[in-house]
Amino acid sequence: MEISELTAAEARVWEAYPRGRTVDFRPSPQDDPESGAGWGPERTLRAEVLSELLLDGPRREGQTPVLRVTGARISGRLDLQYADVAAPVHLWSCYFDDTLDLYGAQFRQLYLGRSVLPGLHAVALRVDGSLRMSGCRVRGPVRLGGARIAGPVFFDRAVLGEEGVDLSEPVLALHRATIDDDLQAGGFTAHGLVRLAGAVVAGSITFDDAVLDNPGGTALHASNLSGGADLHAVRLTARGRINMPGARIPGHLDFDSAHLSNPGGTALRASGLTGGTLWLDKAARIEGAVALRGAQLGLLHIAPEIWPDQVRLDGLTYTRLGPNEPAERRLEVLERDTEGYVPHAYEQLTAAYRGIGDDAAARTVQLAKLRRHRGTLSWWARAWGYLQDFTVGYGFRPGRAALWLLSLLLIGSVTYAVHHPRALKPDEAPEFDPVFYTLDLLLPIVGFGQEQAYAAQGAYQSLSYALIVMGWTLATTIAAGVTRAISRQ
Repeated sequence: MEISELTAAEARVWEAYPRGRTVDFRPSPQDDPESGAGWGPERTLRAEVLSELLLDGPRREGQTPVLRVTGARISGRLDLQYADVAAPVHLWSCYFDDTLDLYGAQFRQLYLGRSVLPGLHAVALRVDGSLRMSGCRVRGPVRLGGARIAGPVFFDRAVLGEEGVDLSEPVLALHRATIDDDLQAGGFTAHGLVRLAGAVVAGSITFDDAVLDNPGGTALHASNLSGGADLHAVRLTARGRINMPGARIPGHLDFDSAHLSNPGGTALRASGLTGGTLWLDKAARIEGAVALRGAQLGLLHIAPEIWPDQVRLDGLTYTRLGPNEPAERRLEVLERDTEGYVPHAYEQLTAAYRGIGDDAAARTVQLAKLRRHRGTLSWWARAWGYLQDFTVGYGFRPGRAALWLLSLLLIGSVTYAVHHPRALKPDEAPEFDPVFYTLDLLLPIVGFGQEQAYAAQGAYQSLSYALIVMGWTLATTIAAGVTRAISRQ
């Protein structure tokens, strides 16, 4: 392209490019690119001129060409499909009339910060350095599926999509993308689906203060996402489902002070998640179901009041549970499981309490598990369960058994002290002792010789039969409870 064919604005850029100098068309740093549709020819660059410059622009010996443009309007469609762009590209606070097409292109570095675009088509993009879209406003979809970025990716303070406008595709598609550094999206706003399915991020992922807005749909789809460190979502607001089945986050998965909302659906689905810590401290009560089936965590930190009314926790495993709460409060959450009685959830909670040395809480959880299991049994098994619960608390309330024994011993001793049973062989019978006579009736194994030597009559004989039956029943339930408790140790 001949220099004489360029406009004054384009000539400035053409001259600055080989020297790597910045051309700033803004009248002031506060200039808003949202008004770029009204910018005149003094700030307008044709897309074909920029394409020609990047692919076959001038070079100066001893200097590195860089396209540095601030505050320009890019007219026409900037089409760099499959292009190999050696020079870094910095198009800052620019306004694009048409979608930027970078399908299959390769860049050294790409900066589009604070620019306004109708869309970005960059599937299979390759960037040797960083990709920066900080503060961008993109009305249409940003397609980065299968991209490979060697440096960090920045979407901090970017706004994608338009409120109330339903796109037929994700507003941000980073599925199967590979990022060899961090993904930074603090203060990011997305009106539509953000898709990170199958993406690999070597560093940390940040969505602090982000707003993911897709009510009634999926706000974040990150199945099989692989992170190299942490995922920070502090003060995240998500209206729609957070979907992370099979994701792998070895560090901190931090939803501190977050607000997750998807009424009538699932707010957080992280089945099969593998992570170091899932942290939901100070978060608002979750609106919508939470599914953590098969997730594996080192630490699960969530207060009971944050859990929603519906949970799915079968197969969830964790080494530690925080914050420290009474077992009764944690048990309320297990009772909300939509799958009904889930034995594994009770066993996992028991193990967590034992891990911190709170054996009393562990016993409380085990007792609650048996009571919940009782509801799934046949009528006769339920009856036997009620008896074990009433008498000895399934073996987890040993003090109750002692109370029963003492009560029955007191009743029998007082009764037979007043009304002595008849001696079967008066000449051979030992001296009658009402306490040991009652113990002989109550204890089916231990014998003191009183029961064989004396026999009550009438109503007192009926009492002796009752004491024998209750003694056998009590001994059986105690044995069953002790056996169960020992087997869990």
